[in-house]
Amino acid sequence: MSKAKGKAKQAKGKLKETAGGAMDDKRMQAEGHAERASGKAEEMVSEAADKARKGSGKS
Repeated sequence: MSKAKGKAKQAKGKLKETAGGAMDDKRMQAEGHAERASGKAEEMVSEAADKARKGSGKS
């Protein structure tokens, strides 16, 4: 997992949400929302891992 992948997932999810709203497709909106949440979680895990590595003195 990486911070960049999390950000990319969030962007893709936002696109799906927006497209779903424009096409009045509730399923696509929901998929986009879920993808954004997944991307945010992935980013947060990556940040926590980075902090843990820095805190333990490992690189």
